[in-house]
Amino acid sequence: MSGIYIHIPFCKKACHYCNFHFSTQTKYINEFTNALLLEIELQQKYLGGKIETLYFGGGTPSLLSKDALQSIFSKIKDSFDMSQDLEFTLEANPDDLTVTKAQDWLEMGINRLSIGIQSFQPHSLAWMNRAHSVEQAHAAITNAKAAGFSNISADLIYGTPHLSDQDLAEDIQILLNYGIPHISCYALTVEEKTALHKMIQKKSLQDVDTAQQASQFELITETLNKAGWEHYEISNFAKPNCRSKHNSNYWNGIPYLGLGPAAHSYNIHTRQWNIANNQLYFQSIKNNTVPFELETLDTATRFNEYMMISLRQMEGFSLYKIRTQFGEKYELHVQIIASAFELKKQLQKTALGYCLTKEAKFFADGIVSDFFWTKE
Repeated sequence: MSGIYIHIPFCKKACHYCNFHFSTQTKYINEFTNALLLEIELQQKYLGGKIETLYFGGGTPSLLSKDALQSIFSKIKDSFDMSQDLEFTLEANPDDLTVTKAQDWLEMGINRLSIGIQSFQPHSLAWMNRAHSVEQAHAAITNAKAAGFSNISADLIYGTPHLSDQDLAEDIQILLNYGIPHISCYALTVEEKTALHKMIQKKSLQDVDTAQQASQFELITETLNKAGWEHYEISNFAKPNCRSKHNSNYWNGIPYLGLGPAAHSYNIHTRQWNIANNQLYFQSIKNNTVPFELETLDTATRFNEYMMISLRQMEGFSLYKIRTQFGEKYELHVQIIASAFELKKQLQKTALGYCLTKEAKFFADGIVSDFFWTKE
């Protein structure tokens, strides 16, 4: 089964750290919706079989009106074969999440919310330039539950200069007290061309401390592991049987279609991505052309992507899968490198291959890069 991701490229306010494609020119939402409906028609043959997951991300999908969301979902249902147990996720900002809105979302078929809390600390929200307040963060979860949502995920950002360990511990405990089943925790990264990067370069904002981030990552994992949660992906934690199906399918190499400006699509053999410019996207779609770039994935690229996503997951990588999908030379390559990391106690054997040790998870990206196959 496959998945569909829809990128909603609008936000009320620009967060300092964000490098996703978005615009604060919300007056173009109607034009975007019309273009998206046409793109759905143009792309309806990209995937085969049933659609198991549908994910509205962004940007800020919760900015869309009930009518806009309903028209998009209706078009998706008319154009694709949808699974009876579809996981339908909407990303929502706390300042948008009222009980009435949440009830509307639930009625139209949305059954999972991902709420961008980021922090319950006012100084942290101000540093990130978030649009919502601490009070709205609390109200968002309360309102979602009051409307009838049980499958709720909350995002937290850690490693900001003014977020103490005590602050972070409080944030985690608040979410545990609310009883939601899924938490995503992201270390703040300073991306080039963001407002945050520019302010740090000018020294008007303090830079992040990677040692502090490593310490706070350990705090998060220890707290949630003790609470019985699965650390099933580097940044994601879930109660048993509450993993994000949509994101898990990404990480397991399941094909997906991305719709909207800057959205990516993947069908095992190729990857394509739409233009990250709203006006050019609108113009192209009006001419019945999806504006995307295409990359054909050779064996080395597919192998490198497999290593990158598998080592971020708690199950790790499978030597059998590497041998059967990529070849014996790739398996030998992996075994040699894995043995060295095992001696360093950064990898441990599993029934199928290897996974990261608990102590090595914060350094996953650096470890993964050592496995990458250099193209011949």
